[in-house]
Amino acid sequence: MPEWTKSPARPVRIAFLLFDEFSNLCLANCIEPLRAANTLTHANAFDWRIVTMDGRTGRSSSGLDILASAALSQVGAVDYLFVLASYAHESHDTSANRRMLRAAARRAEVTVGLDSGPWLLASAGLLSGRRATVHWDLLDAFTERFLDVEASQARVLKDGPFMTCAGAMSALDLTLDLIAEHLGLSARLDVEALFLHGDPPVGKADEAVADPMVRRALAVMRETVERPLPLKQLAKRLSCQPRTLDRHFRARLGAPPGTVYRHLRLSAARKLIEDSRQSISEIALRCGYDSPAAMTRAIRQVYGATPSALRRK
Repeated sequence: MPEWTKSPARPVRIAFLLFDEFSNLCLANCIEPLRAANTLTHANAFDWRIVTMDGRTGRSSSGLDILASAALSQVGAVDYLFVLASYAHESHDTSANRRMLRAAARRAEVTVGLDSGPWLLASAGLLSGRRATVHWDLLDAFTERFLDVEASQARVLKDGPFMTCAGAMSALDLTLDLIAEHLGLSARLDVEALFLHGDPPVGKADEAVADPMVRRALAVMRETVERPLPLKQLAKRLSCQPRTLDRHFRARLGAPPGTVYRHLRLSAARKLIEDSRQSISEIALRCGYDSPAAMTRAIRQVYGATPSALRRK
């Protein structure tokens, strides 16, 4: 059963290992959703650092220099080790780097290879006997080189303590899944709405809301935030019974439709409170509340602060 909300006992520790010529887009599609999740939950749910093999600055394929906080050998235990490599990956495939990757993987709960990063993990012997993917431009060469790895043309694959990802856009899928795993599907929907401005894209990686009925219901909910529909009327618009809608929501999102509807309205209200100069009364009306007092009570209950306090933050 999926979980609608979750609260990690401590920040999730992540190390991003950059190899020169890495993709800026791949890194941004990992870090920005994590930053958004921290911002939207007002918590330090994810704690990350940038590292390189030698602790020096990492340079992206577009010439952007990223300052590292440490060398890989200085990184202790982490929950996730992200290995980012893109162009010139074969130049990084050295015996010293393979040895350091094996040691670092032992200190990580999960090791993630992105873009051409899976190539380096496979060369280090970390993917032997496992299913993996890689940037699709490299898939044929990867298959021929690493006969002990079951390579597939997939966006994201997980096998044991290893995850592999095909590229920058797949990195966004992977990170959204990570947010859902540690904070629940409510946080994932909030981050998707922030970056995608509407319904998330249909894709195999988005199994949480792959159900067509749930997708249509979420679209209607977002469209009717100002004037929320009774659940019977919502079900009627979707040509189903209320019990059927409830069953689909609980199976896919781990919460009934009413809970999800209220969450979307409160998320919209919080965004207007924090990012606009509209009055609290106007925001209450725009988010379907009969009065500012009713919205204030709901916001205090969910976010632990009044609208005025959220705006001051």
